[in-house]
This record gives sequence, structure tokens and C-alpha cells, in this order.
Amino acid sequence: MEVFLGEWVNLLLRWAHLIVGIGWIGTSFYFMALDYSLSKRERMNPGVLGATWQVHGGGFYHVEKYTVAPAQLPPDLHWFQWEAYLTWVTGFGLMIVQYYLHANAYLIDPSVLPLNAWQAIAISLGSILTGWAIYEVLCRSAISQNAPLLALCVFALIVGASVFYTHVYSGRGAFVHVGALTGSIMATNVFAVIIPNQKKLIAQMLRGETPDPRHGAIGKQRSIHNNYLTLPVLVMMVAPHYPFLFSHSHAWMVVALILIAGALIRHYLNRTDAGDDWKKFGWTAPVAVVALLAAIYVTSPRAPRDGGAVSDTQALAISHKHCVMCHAAKPTHEAFQEAPKNMTLESISDLEKYAQLIYVQTVQNKAMPLGNQTVMTDDERAALGRWLRALR
Repeated sequence: MEVFLGEWVNLLLRWAHLIVGIGWIGTSFYFMALDYSLSKRERMNPGVLGATWQVHGGGFYHVEKYTVAPAQLPPDLHWFQWEAYLTWVTGFGLMIVQYYLHANAYLIDPSVLPLNAWQAIAISLGSILTGWAIYEVLCRSAISQNAPLLALCVFALIVGASVFYTHVYSGRGAFVHVGALTGSIMATNVFAVIIPNQKKLIAQMLRGETPDPRHGAIGKQRSIHNNYLTLPVLVMMVAPHYPFLFSHSHAWMVVALILIAGALIRHYLNRTDAGDDWKKFGWTAPVAVVALLAAIYVTSPRAPRDGGAVSDTQALAISHKHCVMCHAAKPTHEAFQEAPKNMTLESISDLEKYAQLIYVQTVQNKAMPLGNQTVMTDDERAALGRWLRALR
């Protein structure tokens, strides 16, 4: 019953995470596009930077943006903050349910670094906090005045974190932590900088003071950071479903290439919304494609190892040693009440039925066993691979 209820909690958190995440990313995309669609018009209100007309849902909208703030505080003011807060809260809830409560299965790989569950969780919390602190120092330093240099430093920070995580956690755990770190930076930008700075502007207006444009400029900078990180963080968060991304020694390089491709795709879309001359930003599209092609090359499967023939008995012994704790009619693994994907691997006929999936997940991607809890060796994977290939 506990496993059953845990699965429901996992599902509801994941569902909520998707809903609020779509809302957060959607507003980021919309307001960036809105900013770029603004233009000077005749007879604009004093202090207005630009305005735009938009049509949607059978109606017309007239939107104005002030350079700093209107002369008087409007009676109705809509805030965009809870989408970001709830995305982080539900994401962290998923981290607890999926990775902290089942650290030995999803977070720890003894062949990478033997850890106790509490150690893995402590490193997780400490590294996310440290990564955010480094980012905050960078944004508050003189480097922040040079946008390209700051972007390069943030890129180096995330790639450096990915190198660290791949030497601490399982491939699955490493990638999800890169996403968690990046998402935490983005959510904290909203919670600790963007919203507080907006409140400072409002407080100045209520005191009858002229709003300081510096607060808005800082908030805008963090908002732009969030916008350019959205596409890469989405890949990091779904990466656990695609083991080929992290089942090799160059996983950190995949992170770097995804950051480059995602940021360039976002830049291409932003400059398109701004109506810039394609000649000024068109180069980003082919470079993004090259980065993605490089990622495909890095993650491509390597040639199988040669060796002698493997008998049915040997193949079944490997399965019983490393697979049936989960993939059995009655699993003995604490996280499962029934075999994942209803795959039982207790007989030769079972192995033959799921041969392709076994080969991809166990031999090629090394994603199974979960967390390599049974410490399956490369020799065992190679032997199982030879037996599976012989079936073809």
C-alpha cells in the first residue's frame, strides 16, 4: 500500500509540476515577445516606452510598457510570481519523492561513488545552494556589466556543476541535479530579485519618490537569464527518461552542447520576435544544429566488445543476479509492487521477448539495474550483449 500511495504522490506532483511549469515558461516567452513587439506611437502616455496592439481569442488588446513606472500606482496590478514559486516547490517535492526517498535506486551508483543515502542528500542540498551562491556573486559583481562575459561565466558554472555531479551520482541523478540547480537559480531570480525589486519600485512610488530605474534594469537582466535557460533546463528535467544522454563518460559535454543549442535557439526566436535583420542573428540556427549534431555524435553507441559465446544458462544467471529483484512477478525491491512496465525477466522466453529493450537499457545505455545497486560489471553487460545479439 505504501508503494501504491507513493506512486500516486509522484504522479500528482509530476502533474502539478508540468502545469505550473508550462505557466511559468509561457509567461517568460510571452513577455519577452511582448517587449520586442513594442514600438513608439503617436500620442502615447507620458513615460511610456512603447505600445503594441495584439489580437487573441476573438478580441483586441492594447498594451503599453513604461520606461520605469507610471506617474501614479494603478489600482489593479497583476503579479506573475506563483508560477515560478510553485514550479520549484513541486519540482523539489518530486526530488524528495523520487530521488531522496529512493536514493539507492535513483541517485547513488556505487561504481561512481559509494555513498550513504544521507550523504547523497546532503551533497544535493549543499551543491544546489553553493551553485546558486556562485551565480549570485557573479550577477552582483562587475562582470554583470558585460552581458557576454556574464553569460560565459554562467555557462562555465553549469558545465562545472555537471562535471561534479557526474563524479558523484548515477547518470540519471547527475542530469536531474543539473536541471535542479538551473531551475533553482531561475526560481530564486524571481523570488529574491525580480519580485523584491518590483516591490521596491512600488514602495518608492507610495512614498512619493521617483522610482529608481536600476531596480527594473536588474530585474530585467535576471528575467532574460531565465528566458535563455528555459530550453536547456527542460531537456535536463526529462533526461532521466533518455539514458543515452548520460550513460557514458562524456555526459558533461552533452550538458554543454544542450546549453549552447538551447540558448541559441532561444536567441534566434527572440531576435525574430524583435524583427531584427536575419543577417545579424541567422548564424545562430546553423550553430545550434551543429551543437545538436555534436550531442548526437557524443551519445552514439560504441562498437560492442568481442568475446566468446554465451549460453542460455549464463544469460539467465545474469538476469537473476541483476534484474529479477525488480522485473519479477513478485519484485523484492522495496520501490516496486509489480514489475516496471510489466516486464518480467525470470525465464529465457522473457529475455527473448524483451531482448531489444534489455540490450538498449542494460548493455548500451547502462541505465539498468537502477543505480547499479547490484554492481553489474562491464564484463557481465558485454556477455549479456553477446547473447542478445546472437538472437537476431
